[in-house]
Amino acid sequence: MLEVTFYRDGHNRFAGISAYGHVDFAEHGQDIVCAAVSGILQAARLGLEHYGGGDLTAFQQDGEFDVMLDDGRRDLESIAAIIMTAELAITQVARRFPEHVSVALEKV
Repeated sequence: MLEVTFYRDGHNRFAGISAYGHVDFAEHGQDIVCAAVSGILQAARLGLEHYGGGDLTAFQQDGEFDVMLDDGRRDLESIAAIIMTAELAITQVARRFPEHVSVALEKV
């Protein structure tokens, strides 16, 4: 199962996204659920890197994805819009494929 977590700080601002695990919906290279979630996360990372002005920490490898925003950029509407859109999209995938994708919200 792929577990995706969206983080908010003490001011309820988006602070980051993490994903761990594998979807395992189909064979590697044929997994449309994995492709959907990966595409959403990659697009979010690119948007955050572009609009976040480099003020983020990112780590990615097979089965792990982490993007955390520095405190200075969390107030930007563009940052909130990117993460909120990713959250909405991944939540829809998780509703459709609950055995393969889960979504959590956490405070940091």
